[in-house]
Amino acid sequence: MAASWGQVLALVLVAALWGGTQPLLKRASSGLEQVRERTWAWQLLQEIKALFGNTEYLMPFLLNQSGSLLYYLTLASTDLTLAVPICNSLAIVFTLIVGKVLGEDIGGKEAVAGMVLTITGITVCITSSVSKTQGQPSHS
Repeated sequence: MAASWGQVLALVLVAALWGGTQPLLKRASSGLEQVRERTWAWQLLQEIKALFGNTEYLMPFLLNQSGSLLYYLTLASTDLTLAVPICNSLAIVFTLIVGKVLGEDIGGKEAVAGMVLTITGITVCITSSVSKTQGQPSHS
């Protein structure tokens, strides 16, 4: 099954929501290791309270989860062999880009080369899949 441009854009949006929120979640959850409780259950409850009481964590978390919902909805009509590489590979690229914008060390030239190769590979996958769709007559 080939993908339409709308499906591809939805998958890229999923990758952006997943990857773009990771550095924000990481930043907002720093300091969580300072929560100390006697039992594991109380520790868990206090950590959940600390995270969900923090809007800097909650907003990226909700965006990340909306990406998961969109992924689930898109999978109903998209080929899995296209959806998984697009979402997972591009999520890493978005994570690196947002991390760099936030001032994180992303690894230098090797990371940039990896992003370029990843985007090139995904572009080949997308082009191949979408061109199959456009070349087929509609059976409506």
